[in-house]
Order: sequence, then structure tokens, then C-alpha cells
Amino acid sequence: MTTTTTSADGTTIAYDVVGSGPALVLVDGALCYRDFGPSKEFADALSDRFTVYRYDRRGRGESNIAKPAAAGTTEAVEQEVADLGAVIEAAGGHAHLLGLSSGAFLALEAARAGLPIDKIVAYEAPLILDDTHRPNDADLAQQVEALVEKGTRAAAVELFMRTVGMPWIGVKIMRLTPAFKKLTPVAHTLPYDLGMVVPFQQGVPLPGGYFKNVSVPVLSIAGGKSPDYMTNAQQAIAAAVPEGRHVVLDGQNHMVAASALAPVAAEFFTA
Repeated sequence: MTTTTTSADGTTIAYDVVGSGPALVLVDGALCYRDFGPSKEFADALSDRFTVYRYDRRGRGESNIAKPAAAGTTEAVEQEVADLGAVIEAAGGHAHLLGLSSGAFLALEAARAGLPIDKIVAYEAPLILDDTHRPNDADLAQQVEALVEKGTRAAAVELFMRTVGMPWIGVKIMRLTPAFKKLTPVAHTLPYDLGMVVPFQQGVPLPGGYFKNVSVPVLSIAGGKSPDYMTNAQQAIAAAVPEGRHVVLDGQNHMVAASALAPVAAEFFTA
């Protein structure tokens, strides 16, 4: 059953709850929401040990955007953090976080902001912190935002997919699938994800002390089949967090299976 809460700027955030035990909030990555993406599989895998909260990030599913913020601004990140804070408050005032991709980075940003978080499992925050992958365009979020404003949502999604490594032919084939029709309605949310992570996709290390104020235990995970830059970024995150740990999940890539990640996350949360 869908329930709603209200974020600081008046945005309505929709969420649902399943299971019993300590509160655990799932934080989706780009383009994902409750009706599209991995959150239901993770909720099913973890609901026997946790009260799992799945929410639609702003502008997705049944959540709206009361006051849009420009791509790449501090305000945009603060809005997303406030949304997550509203869900944590609804969950009883504190919770574990399991973040995937850009959702992993959002979880870390929430910890930097001092939200009442117990522990974080961050799976493959998509950062480029060395020279093992070319940097993404520094204005990528603004490029995508411009395409959305022109009404070319499909082109915005295509640009994102090409950026994250999908071959040109794969993008063209995906445009013909039913899944693509679930992506274009949330294309306008891509600038939130890209504006948050692109500054950390420029091939340079994290700023010194960036995560020094993260006071909660963090498990930063990479997939064993993921490219070097992704693994290196997760190692850097773990090293930058005062209570950070890094592990590699054998056989997994960026599209991680719930059956592989959920047991590792549950063990970390309950240790």
C-alpha cells in the first residue's frame, strides 16, 4: 500500500513498506522507481529481517517535484537529501540505507548532511576518480536538462545510456522495447542524478576530507565483473569514510542481483 510523506520544500514523496525488523530504506539509482527497477526484488529478499521502505525519488512514480532545482546545484542535492530525510523520519527517525549506483552516492551525501542513519551499504556509486576511464562531460547534467526542456525525452535517455556505456546499437534496440516507455516519463529526473555525481566523474581523486564527517559505518561494494574505475572508486570511498569497508562481490556487475547483494547487506547491517 502506498503511503506519502512531505519533504521540506513541499514535495510529496510516495513510499511503501514491507517486512518487520529494523528500518531499512532502499535508495534507487538513475531512472529507477518502485514500478521499474530492482527495489522490489531487494525488498522481497530483505523483508524477513528488516522493515523495508521503498520510495519514489522526486519526480518519479507517485512522487512530484514541488520546487524544481537547476541541474548541478547545491539546492538540487539538498532537496534529494531532504526527501530521504522525510522517509527516514517516517520510518521511525533512523534507518539503515541500501543505495544502488547514484542512489549509493545520495546515501553518502545524506550521511554527510548528518541525517540519522544507522549504517550504509553503498553499491557502486558511479564515480570516476582516476585515469582508468575517460571523464564524463562536466556539463552532462545541463546537456540532458536541455534535451528534456526541448521535449526530446527519448534523446535525453539515449544520451545517458550512451554515457554509461551502452553501445549505440544497444540503445537503438532498447528504444523498441516496453522498458524504454518506462524510462522516458522520468527523463526529467536525470539531471538530479547527473548533477550530483558528474563533479566526481572527472578523473581526479575525491577532495581531501570530503567524507570525513560521515560518522556511520559504510560498506562500499563493487562487482567483480565491473571495470577497474568502478572498483577503484569504491575503494576510494571506503578509504575516505572514517568507518569504511570495501568488498568485491564476485560475479556481479553494475546490474547487481538482489540474491547476491542482499545477504551481504543483511550481514553488515546486523553485525
